[in-house]
Amino acid sequence: MTPVHKPAERRLIVICVPPAAQSLDISGPLDCFLEANRQCSDGPVYDVRLVAVDGGTQVRAGGMTLVPDTEFSRLGGGIDTLLIAGTPDYARAAEFSVFSIWLQAQARDVRRLGSVCTGAFFLGAAGILSEHQATTHWQHAAELADLYPQSEILPDAIYVADRGIYTSAGVTAGIDLALRLIEEDLGHDIAMAVARRLVVFLRRPGGQSQFSAHLAAQTARESRIASVQGWILKNIDKDLSLAVLADRAGMSPRNFTRLFQTETATTPAVFVEYVRIDVARRLLEESDAPLKRIAERCGFASADTLRRAFQRQVKTTPAEYRDHFCRRQPSARLRPPEQR
Repeated sequence: MTPVHKPAERRLIVICVPPAAQSLDISGPLDCFLEANRQCSDGPVYDVRLVAVDGGTQVRAGGMTLVPDTEFSRLGGGIDTLLIAGTPDYARAAEFSVFSIWLQAQARDVRRLGSVCTGAFFLGAAGILSEHQATTHWQHAAELADLYPQSEILPDAIYVADRGIYTSAGVTAGIDLALRLIEEDLGHDIAMAVARRLVVFLRRPGGQSQFSAHLAAQTARESRIASVQGWILKNIDKDLSLAVLADRAGMSPRNFTRLFQTETATTPAVFVEYVRIDVARRLLEESDAPLKRIAERCGFASADTLRRAFQRQVKTTPAEYRDHFCRRQPSARLRPPEQR
């Protein structure tokens, strides 16, 4: 266990629990912070409290009934990090005006303020997302963007950190966000130890995307299409032209394209590009390899081809993406993704 210098006082982590909260939005980050305490050799560093949003003494969360430590208005100062869990009743966020006023006051004092899943709607209702980048569950990203047009909503991101405001995607992404916060506080080794203990990825395959090509490859029910998708995932640097893929499926290019679109709602060419970008994201995050080398590893004809595809799929450049999301150690060695 790597020794960690403990702060003079424990950092107070507050998880706000709205009505009908999503249980994993609470328990996922909670277990991450508690496990970080157990991993620190010189004692706990976090004091984690659950706080009710609606003033009740009990809160329903999924199929469970939770008893929060207190109600938000009774909480004193000294909060280090404040997170708001998501709820299927997120549309009611604007109704909690007293909570919104309290959030606005906390935003001036806390070191970090954030949300899990649809908890972002509470931040939006309090005006905290204005002029910030943010994310939420992909199914609700368009609605969040429509309600709060002064914010830049990134529907593809697992989590977004923007000037002290931290927002994450749906449900399990709260774990990804908590691990990021722990890594900021306690370093890579402790965050990795927490991830291993909880049997999760410190940074999940597919990088910072809610839409993983590995997940997309699980949608096809037709065995020939599923088999070709699996082969693509393992051979991204090879010739993945339509003729090659159709031949592998034992079909004509026309029939293969038709069946592929029926099964996956996209074309073979788009899926191939999607897979290659998925891997390129991870290599940009985890290595300092030049773009030309990454392009070769991912099957792109050149670095310029990769740049154009990256701009098309991710809406940013590879350089900007690496600057924003790279969490590697200097001189990280580029290895094939399947060996990681």
